[in-house]
Amino acid sequence: MNNIIELKKLTKTYENIKKIKVLDNLNFKFKKGKIYSLMGPSGSGKSTLLNLISLIDRPTTGKIKIENFEINHKENLVNDKIRANKIGIIYQDKNLLSDFTALENVYLARLSIDNDKKKALEDAKKIIKLIGLDNRKDHLPSELSGGEAQRIAISRALINSPDIILADEPTGNLDHENSKEIIKIIFKLKNKDRIIIFATHNRYFADLADCKIELNDGKIKVINARIKK
Repeated sequence: MNNIIELKKLTKTYENIKKIKVLDNLNFKFKKGKIYSLMGPSGSGKSTLLNLISLIDRPTTGKIKIENFEINHKENLVNDKIRANKIGIIYQDKNLLSDFTALENVYLARLSIDNDKKKALEDAKKIIKLIGLDNRKDHLPSELSGGEAQRIAISRALINSPDIILADEPTGNLDHENSKEIIKIIFKLKNKDRIIIFATHNRYFADLADCKIELNDGKIKVINARIKK
């Protein structure tokens, strides 16, 4: 099976004073070994779509399949296990735990797989060294630069060797040089068994992807694709 993620008639509606349909009947298949960029104006549903794929949120209607397994959004424990084992998430605001060191932030994410603390610590040290922050691993998030904190966030997303990496505006709070460095790191994570989807407002970064997707008015549109159907 070449598709890791499949969306079928996916809709997301929010109800406040009135109903707002953010995503409208989306159908799409994400293929292994590819990088997808996700573009669209603010409020177009980029974060909503990533939250649905990560199983953090539930669709109003429609289906999500991950590796041909249809997600039951009422099975919270099952979905938590899928997320822990298969999905790595990189946030714009890093979402690092402020009272824990860089090493601890990465190490704790590994414990969602099992309670092997020794293995978790070993893996966390290896991955932090791999991204060049071995000398910063004992620092708190407040003691890291923006670029360093985002690299720790990437390490945390990678600690469980996920098949799916989702990044929501990973360079949104960084300067140009740090942004280029983060995108470079993300693209180096590509492999034949993994899918990477990142939301961005930066057209240059978006154009680097194998497939550029645009969300607008709740609909999905492929802008360019170097992927055979």
